[in-house]
Amino acid sequence: MRRRQFVAGIGGAVVSSLSARAQQAAKLPIIGFMGAATPSAWSPWTAAFVKRLAELGWTDGKTAKIEYRWAEGSEERYAEIGAELVKLGCSVLVTVGGDSARKATSTMPIVVALMSDPVGTGLVASLARPGGNITGMSIQSTDLAGKRIELMKEAIPALRRFAILAYVEYAGTMLDVGAIHSAGKSVGLEVVTIPIHRANDIEPALASLDPQIQAVYVPPNILVNTNRILINELARQRRLPTMHGFREYVVSGGLMSYGPNTPKMLRRAAHYVDRHLRGDNRVYLAV
Repeated sequence: MRRRQFVAGIGGAVVSSLSARAQQAAKLPIIGFMGAATPSAWSPWTAAFVKRLAELGWTDGKTAKIEYRWAEGSEERYAEIGAELVKLGCSVLVTVGGDSARKATSTMPIVVALMSDPVGTGLVASLARPGGNITGMSIQSTDLAGKRIELMKEAIPALRRFAILAYVEYAGTMLDVGAIHSAGKSVGLEVVTIPIHRANDIEPALASLDPQIQAVYVPPNILVNTNRILINELARQRRLPTMHGFREYVVSGGLMSYGPNTPKMLRRAAHYVDRHLRGDNRVYLAV
């Protein structure tokens, strides 16, 4: 009789323990991670983010739950995954660009790891007083156009004419295009814009370039991020040097880049997530 009671007691303890663990797991805060490209393309960035989160006390599956969704270079899919994660009841969203996440929610905290120009694209009212629910870091991409062109001229002393491969569906890229044209003309260069709307436009766009084009400036965005290997391979076939906004694009075959350290930006984004998960929902923007 005592043995039966002992075994029953153990069984009850196991069930109770499993129930407690299930309840604990159900209560973990959910971090919704909106990946603009593919898991493999973003692996160095997500690794940096997850490592820093763990250092701050948020380990996936133990103290928090990270839900990943991947847009694979599609703006339409990017908007869809924002809505999916909001419906899931995330505590905070992590994204780049910011526009798709903002369209998905006006109340849930959004941490944007990379914003080209949040004021110029209308994401926030101002850097000093952003308002709303968007927190994160602006790389002020338009301010870097002059330096990138300067580096292009150093690498290609005979440079007279270059093209911009412009994903025209993205507002940040169109702001870049204006800044690039202004910076190029100020130093006597001729600048032409080659518009693309989708991945299938990339090859014909580069094939259509005038033979007098000497280089291609590739503003960073969701579409070129996903297709950077293809872009660089096609440019190499035409013996065209490329200028990019991130080092990862050079690793993928580009000639040069000038811009922020992306893994460090994702580590900084983890700090903003940590603040929100600890109840600090004030809005911060860094440049």
